[in-house]
Amino acid sequence: MPMPPLLTYRTALRLTAAACALIALQPTWAGTKELGRAERATQVLQAIQDTPDARIPEQLLQEAYAIAVFPEVVKAGLVFGGRHGRGLVSVRASDGTWSNPVYMRMTGGSFGWQAGVQAADIILVFRSEQGVANLVNGKFTLGADAGVAAGPVGRQAAASTDEGLKAEIFSYSRARGLFAGIALDGSAISIDYTANERVYGDDVTPRMLFENRVSQVPSQVSGFRDELEEQTQ
Repeated sequence: MPMPPLLTYRTALRLTAAACALIALQPTWAGTKELGRAERATQVLQAIQDTPDARIPEQLLQEAYAIAVFPEVVKAGLVFGGRHGRGLVSVRASDGTWSNPVYMRMTGGSFGWQAGVQAADIILVFRSEQGVANLVNGKFTLGADAGVAAGPVGRQAAASTDEGLKAEIFSYSRARGLFAGIALDGSAISIDYTANERVYGDDVTPRMLFENRVSQVPSQVSGFRDELEEQTQ
């Protein structure tokens, strides 16, 4: 028996309303994982700096130009290996305060006998403006476009080796509860424009975020900036 026209019309209206509601909610849903990433990055900073013998040296943090955190970077491979993760970076202004964070991607590859999957938290401490300037202008590669060295931890001096003296970026990794410097040569860093749009909106650029020219920032994201303020006071 054919469906009455009125019922068909009403059903169509309901379906249309439901579709509109889904479209309206889509940006919120899309930004949920990015906000969760900001919360995890904040937790990584807290956990590492709460361990006196395995924390980033205070001197190094005080002198840092920018700090990036990539929670749960996955490294996997069988003969050919790869690394992939997403995180945030904030830069320090001339008055010592920290900027709103910019979302980023990390990708990298390697060759050699390897197997298995491992997840680690990665922290990058930028010692100069140059590395961040390269990032704003496009993707750059650690070790090629910016010198990178495994960073000292705990009570070690911030520049304990000749290699460290030359490095523009110190890199750290935390896996299975252990925190130590890590070599990340060959890893590419780029801005995650999609994540930034989902969190901040279409018209917000990385430069606007670094210069704190954005007024409405989700609390999960501003929490990352606030944690940097607390750790570098």
